Amino acid sequence: MKIKRVILILILTVVLLYALSYVWFRQTRTEIWEKDGNAYVIFPYDKVYLYYLYRPITYVDGAITGMRFHIGQHR
Repeated sequence: MKIKRVILILILTVVLLYALSYVWFRQTRTEIWEKDGNAYVIFPYDKVYLYYLYRPITYVDGAITGMRFHIGQHR
C-alpha cells in the first residue's frame, strides 16, 4: 500500500512540475502579433522539442483561453 502512495505522489509531482513549467514558459514567451492583435505563445524555431513537449497542454490551454501558438517569429 505504501508503494502505491509513493508512486501516486511521484506522478502528481511530475504533473504539477510539468504544468508549472508550461505556465512559466507561456508567461515569458507570449507576444501580441500586430497584424491581427491576438496573443501567441512563440516557440523557439531552433528548439522544436519544446513545442512537442508542451503540445498536449497547449490543446487544453487553447480550448480554455483561446491562446494561439506559433513556432518561430511571425513575419
